[in-house]
Amino acid sequence: EHVIASEVEQSLSEAAKKFNVSVSEFTVAPKIENGNKLPCHEWFIEFEELEINIKEFEKYLDDRVQEKNIYYRDLIKGKVLKTLEIKKLAKGTFNHYMKFIGKLGGQNKVPRLSNNRVFVEGLLKKDSTFEKA
Repeated sequence: EHVIASEVEQSLSEAAKKFNVSVSEFTVAPKIENGNKLPCHEWFIEFEELEINIKEFEKYLDDRVQEKNIYYRDLIKGKVLKTLEIKKLAKGTFNHYMKFIGKLGGQNKVPRLSNNRVFVEGLLKKDSTFEKA
């Protein structure tokens, strides 16, 4: 609820360009239960490239989102949220999961933003049991 899809997509596009990487698929969900840390937005990204400095990418991406969304920036500066976290997923993870839940192809699309973790929990659970081709 803190960010909108266009800000997320534009920020990710700018970061991908800066780091010369391609994003196959992604989704963003809240991470409320975060150990002793503040909650954050958790980004699940499938990159085409195998090697990428995730920490530098996270920092640049978060800076872009803060630049586009003053409310999000205020939540970070006010220590209501911590900066975003990225979970890098293996190639094919999203397609495998969408197929598994019967939503691959046609008018079905990976949700870009979620207010809960239903989709990503299924994605993560299924990711650990995928048979990679």
